[in-house]
Amino acid sequence: MKNGNLLKRVAALGFPLFGAEEEQNANLALADMVKSRDLRFWEGFPLVLANSAEKGLFDYGKTAGFLKNSFDKLHLGLLLALSLALYRDLNLKFTWADGLYKLLSFEEKKQYEVYLKALRENQDLHVQSRVVSGQRLKNTFHNYSSRKEAGLKELLYTKEEIGLEYALSQVFSPKQKDLFLKKLRNEKLTKTDKEYFSRVVKKKVLALANSELHRLSQKLLE
Repeated sequence: MKNGNLLKRVAALGFPLFGAEEEQNANLALADMVKSRDLRFWEGFPLVLANSAEKGLFDYGKTAGFLKNSFDKLHLGLLLALSLALYRDLNLKFTWADGLYKLLSFEEKKQYEVYLKALRENQDLHVQSRVVSGQRLKNTFHNYSSRKEAGLKELLYTKEEIGLEYALSQVFSPKQKDLFLKKLRNEKLTKTDKEYFSRVVKKKVLALANSELHRLSQKLLE
């Protein structure tokens, strides 16, 4: 497959290297990006994956089905792990990301952790024998995402997530909310943060988790 045709397909999915615009098959385009083994496309893979999945166009099985070569299938798994690690590093939340993570193999999940560590330390990432710059990966995602008319925020946050953010701010102070989210993401806490979480935040969490309190709160709002 010629890369010129691939350029047109990925352009329609949020990664317009040369400004081309047309409707394309998302799963075939993603598969062709994998098969290209071109670092430009691999660096843009997380963006095209996010845009495609947000539009409900991505299907893991169909994308994998376009790949017959065992190395291409291996690269797909690694690029998916790399993409999920990038979203996590950038603190981006997608409703479909957890489901995609569950489809990864045990080895791919291990590689996800390796990629996440490398991204947090601004190191390069290895997709088999190819080296992907962690910084270029982040820059590519940010640069093309920011060109969208509505901006990256509209792509990433649903009304429910905005509502959750507001609800958290009503219950927790900024510092408490930050610790709540860090704990939820399994991020490392300092000794002081751990003590504060246990002494203050955890008590509020336990109260919020109380089913009877939840029932009574719902009743008051009727």
